[in-house]
Amino acid sequence: MNTALEDLLKKGVVVTDGAWGTQLQAKGLPIGACPDMWNITSPDIVAEVAKSYISAGSQVILTNTFGASRTSLARHGMEDKTVEINRTGALISKEAAKGAAKVFGSMGPCGKMLAMDEITEEETLNVFLEQSEALAEGGADGIVVETMSDLQEAILAVKAAKKTGLPVVASMAFDSGKAADRTMMGITPEQAVKGLTDAGADVIGANCGRGPEGLLTICERYKTATSSPIWIKPNAGLPEMAPGGTTCIYHTTPEEFADQAYKIVQAGTSFIGGCCGTGPAFIRALRARIERG
Repeated sequence: MNTALEDLLKKGVVVTDGAWGTQLQAKGLPIGACPDMWNITSPDIVAEVAKSYISAGSQVILTNTFGASRTSLARHGMEDKTVEINRTGALISKEAAKGAAKVFGSMGPCGKMLAMDEITEEETLNVFLEQSEALAEGGADGIVVETMSDLQEAILAVKAAKKTGLPVVASMAFDSGKAADRTMMGITPEQAVKGLTDAGADVIGANCGRGPEGLLTICERYKTATSSPIWIKPNAGLPEMAPGGTTCIYHTTPEEFADQAYKIVQAGTSFIGGCCGTGPAFIRALRARIERG
């Protein structure tokens, strides 16, 4: 195992952060706007989100760079800002953490599908190389390849991130199939473990897609399939579309989420946090639940 991860895991399960996009929206980010660009235009507000998770007890926080690959930023006409957005995103989280938490750079899907020949493998690798290198330059302590549905894209992202020498988490989104235990592209947890481990991932994860009860099963299957540390970040249960159809409403309370997520801790995850619908109150409740045992 990567020595940096070993040090992080010495004291037991590690509490990560919650959602970023909805927190920024609560602070004024318009629906449909590019959250990543706020690293440049509204860095103080991005820092507020990072600090709120530190205050809530997160031991690992991410960066506001989920959609900051060149291909994703191109949809907003901001591809020329790729390096600056990622480097600055890492710098903001590092400054907010002030050594109280580790900072893992967030890399989401690139926005183009390999299966549809919208992008080649070489192009995909280069897209993630650029992003991961910029995150490393900004001081990230690790990289999280997250919310992936296409295993091949995830593998390429992991290979790119590994070139930085930082520990790499590879996290898939399971929300499809009869049992909702496959990614949108039909990948099972066992297939994900094999492909991501072979690519060099240090930690195998699952995030988004489902609430804690759904990702409990995924965690259990991961534990059977791998000896690597596991990273789980569930949503705050199942959402409902808000009136107007532009945002989702989650009815799970922080305490309910914490009780359900604690079962994932008992199942053997190494990292636990939240995804869509969660915020600092959820992380605070989760940290308290873990400390109660």
